[in-house]
Amino acid sequence: MPGLPDTLRVMSRGWLSSNQVVFTAEGCDTAVVDTGHVREVQATLALTAQALAGRPLQRIVNTHLHSDHAGGNAALQAAHPGVRVSIPPGLAEAVQQWDEVALSYRDTDQTCPRFLHDDTLPLQGHVQLGGWPWQVLPADGHDRHMVMLWCEPLGVLISADALWQQGFGVLFPELAGEPGAFEAQWATLDTIERLQPRWVIPGHGDPFCTVGEAIAGARSRLQWLAEDPSRHAQVALKGLVAFGLMERGQMPLAGVTRLIGQGLMAQPGFARWFDEPAQTLAERVMAQLVRAGVAREIGPETWGTVDARP
Repeated sequence: MPGLPDTLRVMSRGWLSSNQVVFTAEGCDTAVVDTGHVREVQATLALTAQALAGRPLQRIVNTHLHSDHAGGNAALQAAHPGVRVSIPPGLAEAVQQWDEVALSYRDTDQTCPRFLHDDTLPLQGHVQLGGWPWQVLPADGHDRHMVMLWCEPLGVLISADALWQQGFGVLFPELAGEPGAFEAQWATLDTIERLQPRWVIPGHGDPFCTVGEAIAGARSRLQWLAEDPSRHAQVALKGLVAFGLMERGQMPLAGVTRLIGQGLMAQPGFARWFDEPAQTLAERVMAQLVRAGVAREIGPETWGTVDARP
């Protein structure tokens, strides 16, 4: 892509799998940042192998551990014995014990194969990727343990789900009832603005250089959500159901109802905004996703989906 080094390759994947950033500079360890969702693991393996051109993968770096960013870790570990996995600090014990509640997989009913990690990323420190130093920056908001990677010599920021070209990821701490998620996301946007990156590589969507416009749009959206947190709950409900639909390919009404009633409503910061039965919510959300072109009816009370943002 113009403006980015040839030895830094961005695999833009869509909304089920996160993007992968593959580093292939000669004389340096090969590396990939984030590994996509397990449902698309064969594409992850193929794209990574194509970028590596016969070289082994030596390092995996995760910006955070949501299933769409770490779902390919286990397969890449199996395909490349000896690969080193580095994760953000804060969830090392949860990974070691494979605590699916702490890792957010249980309540959101998401799938991520178990993987092992070798070390944690140094907050405010640097990691070498592709021959360049990348500063590890905390990026609270979407996830308490998410990080961004900033390369000042290149002017490139790997922003994970802190900033997309249009928006940012659901604020999971808000759904969990933890205070300060809106303020934390605002602070993360301030950090990005201070860096003044020339390029942003987001967790989803193509890299972009219109950073000021993206930050302004994200702030406007964040202010709108923070003014009435029930709006965030509604947005999150649609987004998480849409993600569940993408993960499975299709879902009956009973499956959507179970995802909402037994999973999402278990999160205290989420359930307080809804007083409807889970099935009523499921019917309403699916009608909204159909109107938005995210879901399509494929049978009586059964829906399929396309890989698109809700």
